[in-house]
Amino acid sequence: MHDINALKELLKEPKEVLITTHHKPDADALGSSLGLAGYLRKKGHRVTVITPSDYPSFLNWMHGNSEVIVYSEQNDTLVQRLIKEAQMIFCLDFNTLSRINEMGEYIRHANGTKVLVDHHLQPEAFADLSFSNTSAAATAEIVYDMIKAMGDADLIDTEIGECLYAGIMTDTGSFRHPSTSKNVHLIIADLLQIGVETSKIHRLIYDSSSELRLRFLGYALKEKLVVLPEYRTAYFAITADELKAYDSKTGDTEGLVNYALSIEGIVFAALIIDRSQAVKMSFRSVGDFSVNDFAREHFNGGGHKNAAGGMSIDTLENTVNKFESLLPLYKDQLQHATDK
Repeated sequence: MHDINALKELLKEPKEVLITTHHKPDADALGSSLGLAGYLRKKGHRVTVITPSDYPSFLNWMHGNSEVIVYSEQNDTLVQRLIKEAQMIFCLDFNTLSRINEMGEYIRHANGTKVLVDHHLQPEAFADLSFSNTSAAATAEIVYDMIKAMGDADLIDTEIGECLYAGIMTDTGSFRHPSTSKNVHLIIADLLQIGVETSKIHRLIYDSSSELRLRFLGYALKEKLVVLPEYRTAYFAITADELKAYDSKTGDTEGLVNYALSIEGIVFAALIIDRSQAVKMSFRSVGDFSVNDFAREHFNGGGHKNAAGGMSIDTLENTVNKFESLLPLYKDQLQHATDK
């Protein structure tokens, strides 16, 4: 929080503020963005939230969702203008401009003060102010701490709190990941105090599946799960046709990789999906095996030690073959990795 006084000074007078987050926003990305937006509006700022792509419908309940602008080719001119006119640009839950697609270069060349708020490893140096904390469980945790550090904890109402709770709850795996710290629990206690209904948010996010999404999960578990015990690894590889057969929507594959990781003895899991334009990959691990290093080294990705993403512009088949061919290089690490 070494830049907090500079941020406080910048926010003393009402400004045109733009907030954005990464491609295919999850609950932490959208929750931290809308939570921050709600706070800044209370402070008198004019705030626009723009996402570089659509996001899961089970996040639509968040306060401020109806005002979010989703970037597309059709509104490119509008988005460019909003970025150009913004006096401050908050970049939440990502730390490299490539994560926001076309918008990345627009923001890189914008004149507004850029503020990074993020918890991923190895940030790109593009921001004027940085609130990067790789120890934080979620970007929503950092947003809460920023508001509190500026002396405005009393401005966090139930609507803002619900957005921040959603981000913290999901990025901690419902508080079971090692990143769940004392600070996380103290924040949740504060949010409970102001009336955030935690069980309601859990239902809104996790208990809103369509029938087809549930049937897809059953299909994936029965037909697509590959277990490689010699490497303590399990993965799913999903084709574009399989996504189409189950009318897959944004967010329908979220969490699938965790089923592979839940198998006893497995320390490394992957979800490999043909998204037509590219093959997208999600990696998860437990213990001391770093999927961040694996993703950065081999699949143009990165993230956290135990949760990272990557991509490939090759075919799904070739990508899967590459993934499997790499495992022997890590056999010793995987065999001896802790599972805690």
